[in-house]
Amino acid sequence: MPDCRLYLITPPILPENFERLLAEALDAGDVAALQLRLKDVPEAELLRVIDRLRPIAQSRNVAFLLNDNPALAVKSGCDGAHVGQTDMPAKQARKILGDLTLGVTCHNSRHLAMEAGEAGADYVAFGAFFPTTTKEPPEMAEIETLKLWAETMEIPCVAIGGITAENCAPWWKSALNSSLSRVLCGTTRTVRPPASKPCCAPSRPRRRRRRKKDVECF
Repeated sequence: MPDCRLYLITPPILPENFERLLAEALDAGDVAALQLRLKDVPEAELLRVIDRLRPIAQSRNVAFLLNDNPALAVKSGCDGAHVGQTDMPAKQARKILGDLTLGVTCHNSRHLAMEAGEAGADYVAFGAFFPTTTKEPPEMAEIETLKLWAETMEIPCVAIGGITAENCAPWWKSALNSSLSRVLCGTTRTVRPPASKPCCAPSRPRRRRRRKKDVECF
């Protein structure tokens, strides 16, 4: 079974020295993917940010995913996109992305996750697990949802929402010997990853139609 690995999400406002902070974070430990999540930003500015950050991630074999905009992800050379339940339908996003990676937010619902999988999602994201200032979730997610999904389903899952370097390590210690060792963990803080890697997946996720759940991870 693969070791746990990180899935990073950018903060809602990027500081001026973000490129340096990002490079330091990616060099500090094993990271599987980085999601660029900037809301209400004009496309031209978003493209400039992508051009600055994407090479930093991809040069380190870290998948660069764009939030909400599959078409722009394809246009700008990203490795894939992530959509929420109120964004573009997963089936439409799958068609736009082709073989690129598609992730779908599913809150605390295995039913939504199964629908996302049927629509072609490469991974599903459950959360939020902790209070977060970036988005108001319809409900808080439960760790039992992750456990049941990881034990019964083949599509990999991500734990997101309020997860930081400070709170993720204790949260994952109780799960290191369980099926949760195959789950990716998202954090909105680009900081040095904790020594005990809290998530799992090979670098640069690539689309696969079929997976063996014990060996294939996002």
